[in-house]
Amino acid sequence: MASTAGVQVVATVPAPYRLSFVVGGLLSAEATIAVPLYLRLHDWTAVRAALAEDNLLHARTRATGVRLAREVVQRMSTLSDAELYHLATALSPDRRHLMWAAACRHYEIVADFAHEVLRGSYLRGIHALSAEDFERFWDAKALWHSELEATKPSTRAKIRTNLFLAMRQAGLLEEGGIVAPLLSPEVRLLLDQRAPSDLRFFPVRSSL
Repeated sequence: MASTAGVQVVATVPAPYRLSFVVGGLLSAEATIAVPLYLRLHDWTAVRAALAEDNLLHARTRATGVRLAREVVQRMSTLSDAELYHLATALSPDRRHLMWAAACRHYEIVADFAHEVLRGSYLRGIHALSAEDFERFWDAKALWHSELEATKPSTRAKIRTNLFLAMRQAGLLEEGGIVAPLLSPEVRLLLDQRAPSDLRFFPVRSSL
């Protein structure tokens, strides 16, 4: 705690980033398997157990199945019931957009990149997005997040690769260029119900 001219200033340290965003991409296809289970059971623990025990995600090994089940459930549990009901019946673009929002909600590092770099670049009229942009973002965040400095280069590369894969699968990135998504009115309404609006995770200009 520092003091300036008799005024106490409390330095806030940001919460550490969760850095397990290394596999799976968007997991949109896996979500279509998990969401009916949740709407029937309304219990994410039971959903995770069923996905893993019955290998409903068609993983090649049990360990992979357990990891995927955990990842799917952790991300989808950030969605509201209204979003889950829409995801269950929506066309592919809506599912992909909701799963991108879910990834951003679960992983603050993904949310910050989406808001500051993906959307920020788009709003400035910059449509190119490259690995170098991610590296600059990482280095800048490392000034405040010591866990980034301690991360192995291989983990950093996996996060970057999985992030760019998820953006491509969400239809937000194509051949290195940022794509403004055509969000449906239903998805816009659902995302805009958050405060602040989760439209900030997408390269769009406004909530209108």
